[in-house]
Amino acid sequence: MNLDDAIAAGRRAYELDRKHVFHSWSAQKQIEPMTIIAAAGSYVWDGEGRKLLDFSSQLVNTNIGHQHPTVTAAIAAQAAKLATIAPQYVNDARSEAARLISERTPGDLNRVFFTNAGADAVEHAVRMARLHTGRYKVMARYRSYHGGTDTAINLTGDPRRWRNDYGNSGVVRFDGPFLYRSVFHAENEAQECERALEHLERTVAMEGPDTIAAIILESVPGTAGIMVPPPGYLAGVRRICDRYGIVFIADEVMAGFGRTGKWFAINNFDTADGPVIPDLITFAKGVNSGYVPLGGVAISDAIAATFADTAYPGGLTYSGHPLATAAAVATIEAMASEGIVENAARIGRDVLGPGLRELAQRHRSVGDIRGIGVFWAIELVTDRVTKTPLAPYGASSPAMTAVVGACKDNGLLPFANYNRIHAVPPCNVSEDEVREGLSILDRALDVADGYVV
Repeated sequence: MNLDDAIAAGRRAYELDRKHVFHSWSAQKQIEPMTIIAAAGSYVWDGEGRKLLDFSSQLVNTNIGHQHPTVTAAIAAQAAKLATIAPQYVNDARSEAARLISERTPGDLNRVFFTNAGADAVEHAVRMARLHTGRYKVMARYRSYHGGTDTAINLTGDPRRWRNDYGNSGVVRFDGPFLYRSVFHAENEAQECERALEHLERTVAMEGPDTIAAIILESVPGTAGIMVPPPGYLAGVRRICDRYGIVFIADEVMAGFGRTGKWFAINNFDTADGPVIPDLITFAKGVNSGYVPLGGVAISDAIAATFADTAYPGGLTYSGHPLATAAAVATIEAMASEGIVENAARIGRDVLGPGLRELAQRHRSVGDIRGIGVFWAIELVTDRVTKTPLAPYGASSPAMTAVVGACKDNGLLPFANYNRIHAVPPCNVSEDEVREGLSILDRALDVADGYVV
């Protein structure tokens, strides 16, 4: 890379962006988007040529880092062989991707419907559940994110839903377990789990079990705060679904494909009675690290049978696109051969988790540290006793802007949401890179400490 040429190209790109590009989730005149001119491994280079450690994995999707040579080569080879084909035709990349995914899903989720991203995966999972059960309502938790399309944004339990929600989508909300800010007045994880399950089943009963098609949950909620559920909670949700004939949809769009140190996050919550097996799994992001847009729904045999002799009323022009699925095949094979999932588990257990907890001991602004694998949240507060957040729910603050700025000024690209910094590096991040990131976070938290009352 010729840095001077790349910087010049980046400046031209920024000029054109501000004239012609409409950005998501943004007031267009109020943003100054960062230009990225190059990326490799765990690093990106901004428009001024500054090297930044990518502790965001972009939108928590570059699970194998940037420009992995195996995957970029597979995309190029597929483009040379068969760049595109309509979804009604068989192609080897899609077939092999479906096999590799099905081999890693729990239980009998043996069929895969491919989509373009996570949001439309959620749309189709809900459609399948409604058609399978003949019911309409879908239950989703507060503090969740399921995507930006119509059904998905209405299922979402964070402020991005508010201006899109007209109350007519058939969504019923409930509170999930979150011990740090417990709405159940719990004192420990066991109480939080028990009371959250009681609340969920009571809500089902009051809404009418025969009206509820599905319960959708992120196995580990991501953007909403990386709230790892207590032991037994997901198994309890499975029992409630079984009791009332409700479809259990596990949203693994962000948490799947190695992010939590398992192929799927739900694999972390097996019990003595066996694995927790949902009826549908939605996925995207890490399935091919976002190199080409791809998502999908992994489907249980029982739900697939509903459409054996009755047509499924849905499809997409680019379902199972060969470039995207070839990238998925290469990604999954690279993750398996390079031990990337195991690396994520080890890094989280031995380096990232302990390092973040050590930072929490040194910084008064850290209210809570929580996470698993390479999927962690640092919750920032102005007062540890009252747990007053450093930024209000649904907004930012000058304090958080200063903390994020300190991260970038010292060479770290963070993932920030409200009063939290998420530490979510690629699953193949090295120990040295994690220690580099922790050192920069240490300096940024000095800034956060200045806002503690």
